[in-house]
Amino acid sequence: MKMTLRWYGPGYDTVSLENIRQIPGIKGVVTSLMGKLPGEVWTDEDIAELQAAAKEGGLDILAFESINISDDIKIGGAKRDEHIANYIKSLEAAGKAGIQTICYNFMPVFDWTRTDLWREREDGSFVLAYNQEVIDQVDVTKLKESMEEMSGGHLLPGWEPERMDRIRELFDAYKDVTEEDLFQNLVYFLNAIEDVCSKYDIKMAIHPDDPAWPIFGLPRIITNKEQIVRLLTTVDKPHNNLTFCSGSLGTNPKNDMVEIIHAAKGRIPFAHLRNVRHNSPTDFEESAHLSSDGSVDMYELIKALHDTGFDGIYRPDHGRMIWGEKALPGYGLYDRALGASYMEGIWEALEKAGK
Repeated sequence: MKMTLRWYGPGYDTVSLENIRQIPGIKGVVTSLMGKLPGEVWTDEDIAELQAAAKEGGLDILAFESINISDDIKIGGAKRDEHIANYIKSLEAAGKAGIQTICYNFMPVFDWTRTDLWREREDGSFVLAYNQEVIDQVDVTKLKESMEEMSGGHLLPGWEPERMDRIRELFDAYKDVTEEDLFQNLVYFLNAIEDVCSKYDIKMAIHPDDPAWPIFGLPRIITNKEQIVRLLTTVDKPHNNLTFCSGSLGTNPKNDMVEIIHAAKGRIPFAHLRNVRHNSPTDFEESAHLSSDGSVDMYELIKALHDTGFDGIYRPDHGRMIWGEKALPGYGLYDRALGASYMEGIWEALEKAGK
């Protein structure tokens, strides 16, 4: 089990590697080539440059989060096979560089959605939040401007301007795509990349949809235990795995996340751990990692990972903005550092109790 922190790379992150490596228990970072659009090739040189930057800061890259999937692959469009060929080249470069865990998602149009990036909580901290009633009133063609205004000038992963400028076109492309179509296109993709993953022992770890239900009429296929089990059994190969994300799966209070961990036993190489608080069935906000601050029992989740033999990479996911910090929404230093220490403490207690 290796504790990591997400780092967005030179020129994109507001938190330095020097600060990250001072967090007790940190073993490395997970990162991405933020300048690459879905469908483009990650070259040996690109990856070597990113690894050198991390090394200079005193840390190793332990996973890529994410090598994003193009909409042509998700839809089964005209450029699907071309983009899969490019993806295979990127995996080849990652494998040669020793990166064997790849987080990715198969969400249409948006990687994640929130209605507020700066909701103030009663303790004075600021968090990401979601209200379905707001979403139901949103004009999707104006989402790009809304997110840019809330972001405070930061580039938001999954909301790249080049893609969001095509939002009408993307919605039109998905209008006839059903959940079953999307699922079968995912299976097609996973089967197509099996050989390169096998060659380099790469674990593809799909990230759950966030939030864990359909939005804007778009299909969502990784939202609950049944969908996760179906994917893991349909492509029952070593390269097909799950990124367990309590923040995404936890958006839906119907999800029993301990059950999901046990159902995916042996197929979770990567975990995102954060807490959310449900204010109503249609409204949630991200909270401190501490169990009592949200609606998720973090102890039980970490115990389930421990009991199922989890030995992969994990990280504190989004954190509150606290102590006056100004940073990329959800990705400040202070609260994620507190979350990492909290989770490391639970893990140490479980390990010692087991002995």
